[in-house]
Amino acid sequence: MKRSPADTEASARKITRRGLLLGGLQVSFAAMLVGRMRYMQVEQADEYRDLAEENRVKFSLIPPARGLIHDRNGVLIAGNEQNYRIVMVREDAGDPEAVLTRLRKIVWIDDADVRRALDEMRRRSPFVPVTVADRIAWEDVAEVAVNAPALPGVTAEVGLSRLYPRANDFAHVIGYVGPVSDYDLSKLVDPDPLLQIPRFQIGKSGVEAKMELDLRGSAGTREVEVNAVGREMRELGREEGRAGDNIQLTVDADLQAYVQARLAGESAAAVVMDTVTGDVLAIGSAPTFDPNKFVRGISSKDYNTLINDIYRPLAAKPAQGTYPPGSTFKMVTALAALEDGVIDLNETIRCNGHVEVHSRRFHCWKRAGHGPVDLAKSLRESCDIYYYEIAQRVGIEKISAMARKLGLGERHDLPLSAVAQGLIPTKAWKREARGADWVVGDSLNAGIGQGFVLASPLQLTVMTARLATGQAIHPRLVRSVNGVETPVRNDGPLDISTSHLEAIRQGMYEVVNARRGTAGRSKIVGDDMRMAGKTGTSQVRNITTAERARGVFRNEDLPWERRDHALFVGYAPHDNPRYAVTVVVEHGGGGSKAAAPIARDVMLQAAYQGQPPLEAYPSNQRGTIRSRQRDIEEMLEMPHAEREKAAEGRA
Repeated sequence: MKRSPADTEASARKITRRGLLLGGLQVSFAAMLVGRMRYMQVEQADEYRDLAEENRVKFSLIPPARGLIHDRNGVLIAGNEQNYRIVMVREDAGDPEAVLTRLRKIVWIDDADVRRALDEMRRRSPFVPVTVADRIAWEDVAEVAVNAPALPGVTAEVGLSRLYPRANDFAHVIGYVGPVSDYDLSKLVDPDPLLQIPRFQIGKSGVEAKMELDLRGSAGTREVEVNAVGREMRELGREEGRAGDNIQLTVDADLQAYVQARLAGESAAAVVMDTVTGDVLAIGSAPTFDPNKFVRGISSKDYNTLINDIYRPLAAKPAQGTYPPGSTFKMVTALAALEDGVIDLNETIRCNGHVEVHSRRFHCWKRAGHGPVDLAKSLRESCDIYYYEIAQRVGIEKISAMARKLGLGERHDLPLSAVAQGLIPTKAWKREARGADWVVGDSLNAGIGQGFVLASPLQLTVMTARLATGQAIHPRLVRSVNGVETPVRNDGPLDISTSHLEAIRQGMYEVVNARRGTAGRSKIVGDDMRMAGKTGTSQVRNITTAERARGVFRNEDLPWERRDHALFVGYAPHDNPRYAVTVVVEHGGGGSKAAAPIARDVMLQAAYQGQPPLEAYPSNQRGTIRSRQRDIEEMLEMPHAEREKAAEGRA
């Protein structure tokens, strides 16, 4: 049917309106696109430029060099060495297992390391690098670089790793570092980003752990350009971090090495301290171990050998170990009684070999007794009955107060692992800790350094230095940090009568130098270096009435772990004290036999700053001493790894 002109005109008007509408929409849309493009290209140009840069630029942290540790004379005892390693970033690798398979065709990698790396990648963020192989050869680094296109996400890099050139000598002082663990991170509220760097090392024990923040330093940053597959093209910028602080200790490396060699074959501890400054000159623990093994990753076999050794080589015995001080505590009891006025310098107490208190018999080490005993004789011959009597008179509270005044029962502020507080008991302590009242027998035992009393070799050395000088000196292990001297701490004169201290010193002098002194065989010849001291033998088992009746077993006839501990504390020169020494030989038997000879040798080594002349020893001992000196000289010339084997041969 033919359309009328009116219909045709109406249809044309509709088409025109639709065209205008569609055209308008198109123009509006085009305008929006132009506006958006202008907004993005002009208004947000800087933001998108940054996003584009981030696609081709990577930022990474540069680990700082860990601070160095030196001895008092500048000898390096903890340093750094170059270490090549292979790291992988899961995000860049795509399929880590496939990449590792290709990598193992180029570089030998242990199965355990592969499993560890894959496990760590699963646990960590995908962009965090994970160490696949550590301490690799330069040839392996070159192979990885050549094959980089086939190994996405894999990088060979160089870093620094800790090195202990003096190895075993300082294991219990310096401690060691190791890779950051999940446990380490869990203890921190706001962990340093440095700790996310693969296999980053932090202090695990000793000075390394206690001064971690000083030694760690702060990270630098590195900006590099990478291509589409993540391969580094060039370095765009670098900002170096701050190296860790360098620390100088008070310890003398040569004296420390001698102490370790002299203790070889024993389970023992020794401390040497400057009585004027409080500087710890040596702090030895035997047996020892090589801390480098922990840095590099100790094997299960080596670790099990250490933890199963009954001599406990991992224990830092000088500061961490606590022992009944035995007769080395008698000076404390005597001073408490003198200061309280319950005895005087000339009073004598008769020793018949035992004393009965509340139907219980307390024995002297000398079964027949010492007869009449005054203060000097009680120290010189170590009479127990004398101290049982005066301990009853003065009581535990005043004995404990005197002990603390002399530095016992105090956790000394040194950067060492697990510094022990020891135990100086009181009546309140026993009620709280044991749920029982204090009895007279407890005071008697405490009076001779047994019972509940415990002290570390470090604490006994502080006690000895204070007795020798009358000054409340504190021990110091860190001499300086980055060249800034650590202050000496001395709280001034002890609040103890000078005449009472002199009486104690005279008794300690006679212990070593008088004919009947318990340490007479360990005297030093020469008036300018005479030593004063006190032997101690502390029981680790109870002696029954039946055993006393048939005869007490000799230490030599008992299993090693049931033998008495041997102790000696001393200072020299007696008339101008400069060095204080403590030696504890675990289960060594008598202090006069096992500990005093070691203490004398160590004292002379410190005083002469090297091997002393034979003339410093009694003439009838010089042949034996010369033979021992040669043995130690040979041991000190051995590599550290061989010293422990030689020590085992001497045990």
